Amino acid sequence: VQLQASGGGLVEAGGSLRLSCTASGNFFSFNDMGWYREAPGKQREFVAVSTTGGATSYADSVKGRFTISRDNAKKTVYLYMNGLKSEDTGVYYCYALMSRYWGQGTQVTVSS
Repeated sequence: VQLQASGGGLVEAGGSLRLSCTASGNFFSFNDMGWYREAPGKQREFVAVSTTGGATSYADSVKGRFTISRDNAKKTVYLYMNGLKSEDTGVYYCYALMSRYWGQGTQVTVSS
C-alpha cells in the first residue's frame, strides 16, 4: 500500500473531522498531495491540494471550512474539515499527483 487514508466516520452536520493520509516509500516529499471525494452517484471531484512549495488550493465548495496541511517528516497529509454539511458525504481519497498514487479511501458521512 503506497497511501493509507484514515479518519473518516459519521458526524452530525456542523461537526468536524480530521482525515490523514500516510505514505509508504520515499515519494511523498516531491509530490503535490491532493484530497478528492466521491459522493454516491457522482464523479470523483477535487477537494484540496497541498503543493511541495507550500501552496494550497481548495474547491469553492469547501473554502473557509476545510484546511489541508502536510508533514513531510511524517509523510502525511491532513484534511481538517469543519462546519460539515450533508453534501460533504462521500468517500475521500488522497492522491499523490506526480506519482499518480491513490489512497484506498475513507468514508465520511454527515447526518443532517
